[in-house]
Amino acid sequence: MNRTVGSIFSTRFQRIVVISDHAKIRMIERDINELMLLEVIDAGETRYKDATHLWAFKEFPARHDNLLCAVLVLEDCVVVKTVMHHFTLL
Repeated sequence: MNRTVGSIFSTRFQRIVVISDHAKIRMIERDINELMLLEVIDAGETRYKDATHLWAFKEFPARHDNLLCAVLVLEDCVVVKTVMHHFTLL
């Protein structure tokens, strides 16, 4: 089940952000709050797999587990499928 987060809106994508239950669990495990997630989505670098699937990632210098990455699907909203840390570009 996906859940809409109260007031999170992506200015980059001009859509509401919906976080999957899986991503919410990973955010708790990795100490990533909703403001950090939004910063990754709106200000991070992006790499597209195709027209609707992408990775958004951003470095947070105060964290030891850079890069933080959100796996996204662009639908009527921005769906966050999961979040990762220690992300590396291939």
